[in-house]
Amino acid sequence: MQEKINKLRQLKILFVEDEEDLLSIISDALTKLQANFVTATDGLKALEAIEANSDIELIVTDINMPHMNGLELLKALSDKGIKIPVIIMSAHTETEYINKAKEYGVAEYLLKPFDFIKFIDLVASLEIKN
Repeated sequence: MQEKINKLRQLKILFVEDEEDLLSIISDALTKLQANFVTATDGLKALEAIEANSDIELIVTDINMPHMNGLELLKALSDKGIKIPVIIMSAHTETEYINKAKEYGVAEYLLKPFDFIKFIDLVASLEIKN
């Protein structure tokens, strides 16, 4: 597990989640793991974070959010030619969401409730060039 955590620490991650309690829990856990991360509460703020942090190597985003949802964020990234691996984190298991996410090149789909062990395993398994 330590090797997987070390891989996580090597990445700069953007977490996009509108639920403040969940974002707080994720932020606390990532801070304890000494991860390099930034957060945003919706797709528009995520785009701002990406512009301000050109070194982001992985995006983890919810789908349902105000102002700009996760799928709209994926489309905006695609339209701008930004190619950063994305993990969708959502309670939605409907095929339409999964298919649309895959259409935009989503690396993986992580179901809520958020499981940190699965998340660390998933990040460690991704081929991310840093």
